[in-house]
Amino acid sequence: MSTGTATGEDRLGRMMMRLYLGLFLFYLFLPLIVMGAATFNDSRLPTITPWAGTTLKWFDALWSDRQMWEGLTTSLLAAAGVVAVTVPVGTAAALLLDGLRGRARSFGFALMVSPLLTPGVIIGISTLVFWRQVEVGGGLFLIIVAQSTYIAAYVMLMVQARLQRFDRGLEEAARDLGASPWTSFRRITLPFLAPTMLAAAFIAFLQSFENYNTTLFVRGFDTPLTVYIASKVRTGVTPAVNALGLILIALTILGAVIWELNRRRAARRVAPAG
Repeated sequence: MSTGTATGEDRLGRMMMRLYLGLFLFYLFLPLIVMGAATFNDSRLPTITPWAGTTLKWFDALWSDRQMWEGLTTSLLAAAGVVAVTVPVGTAAALLLDGLRGRARSFGFALMVSPLLTPGVIIGISTLVFWRQVEVGGGLFLIIVAQSTYIAAYVMLMVQARLQRFDRGLEEAARDLGASPWTSFRRITLPFLAPTMLAAAFIAFLQSFENYNTTLFVRGFDTPLTVYIASKVRTGVTPAVNALGLILIALTILGAVIWELNRRRAARRVAPAG
């Protein structure tokens, strides 16, 4: 009887977990589905109700919206710049913290994480005020600088978590065999951190791409995509924005599928050797 009861409880638990996952995925993807469907609605407003007819004209509107493409280009350039800055800076910060002990480590950690606790508006305004003292106005450069001040902390946290599983004995063994500190870092530590650094680069890219509060104050005459869309909301946004979102979602899904296929192909190559 106890075995039957346990089996019944296990089945109920699995059923509840599947129900929860189903509801969670439904909640997660429903807005994306609605947004994508609105792209094909003939209504001028980005909605699916009422359905005014099926159309592809919003892709044509997107293609002819020069300002939106310029905003997308600015956002991509800013995100690439943020990745180029934050990955080495965040990794260096994590390595520095890993070498500290006691109060120095606690103080350093609090100092490096503090930008995450600072409102984006404050970061944007303070960055603009500081750089204006040296006659540097708003623009792509300040967007990268302002965003990097807090996004580097995300990279640092991810790399630091990875370092907690690193065996320092490997570096010591390399030193005993005559390797220089740089060689041991390049051949041992860096390959160990590479997967996390790659993941951190994606996080930094996305954090930069979607940022609005900080970017608004330091953009100058450059208009990233988020700022452009926000300005269009005031004057009347059209489903052309949905068309761009649908394209970005499709590219993201395609990239994830390619990544997974490559991962499985690599796993099959390694499996026979194991």
